[in-house]
Amino acid sequence: MGGAGGKKYMGWWGHMGGPAQKGIVTYMLSPFEQKLFAGAAHNAVFNTARRVTSQIPYVGVAFGLGYFIYTSAKSKHAFLSSKAGHAHAEGGEH
Repeated sequence: MGGAGGKKYMGWWGHMGGPAQKGIVTYMLSPFEQKLFAGAAHNAVFNTARRVTSQIPYVGVAFGLGYFIYTSAKSKHAFLSSKAGHAHAEGGEH
């Protein structure tokens, strides 16, 4: 809790006992003067659109692959459920 030599107590964090700082300017705005939601709707719309369009390549590829698998399985199921599909599955013609 002391300095380099440890001979003098300098204080705890935030109260180190050193010289006062100079040249630091702090600006503050009253909470009643702030516009909390200024531009929130505008920013939300355009930020959402930007984020959605950036994800289209990833989601689009996955959706396309899933749709291809779904349509292939559906058509194969329709064929195998038909009379021709039953005949094909049994290995002969009836």
